[in-house]
Amino acid sequence: MDQQTLLVIMTVFVVVAAIALAIQAGLLFGMYRASRSLEENARRLVPKVEALVESSRCAVDDSRKLIDEVTIKTGEILDSTRKQLARIDELLEDASVRARVQFDRAELVLDEAMTRAHETVALVHSGIMKPLREIQGVAAGVRSAINYLMRGRRPDPAHVTADEEMFI
Repeated sequence: MDQQTLLVIMTVFVVVAAIALAIQAGLLFGMYRASRSLEENARRLVPKVEALVESSRCAVDDSRKLIDEVTIKTGEILDSTRKQLARIDELLEDASVRARVQFDRAELVLDEAMTRAHETVALVHSGIMKPLREIQGVAAGVRSAINYLMRGRRPDPAHVTADEEMFI
């Protein structure tokens, strides 16, 4: 290649490099302006963010105080509840013991009443019913004897046969 061509090619490349540098400078200037506007927006937002951070800090501090109060009150309520449950447990235990004692007493009274009722029934059977049966037996015997004596004659053979057939 001759020198003239080489010079033209180099000039073209230098021009292209110069254009590229100019474009880069324009982009850099655009980035500078964008960062400046971003910085200005950030400066305007900084006081608002600081106020938000401060109010958030105050809210968190207030919340901590309230949470501490709630925790303390909850602990007190739990302690009171434990005491009340212990009292209720004692009361239920006492009531169950008393109920068990009363059931035992009621069972003893019922057993005694049943024993007395059985004794009374046995006494009625032995003291009243037995003599009544004996009297009935004696009266039946006397009636049979009177009937036999009142008949006075011998039994009829047809009647005796009929009586025997009844037992066969």
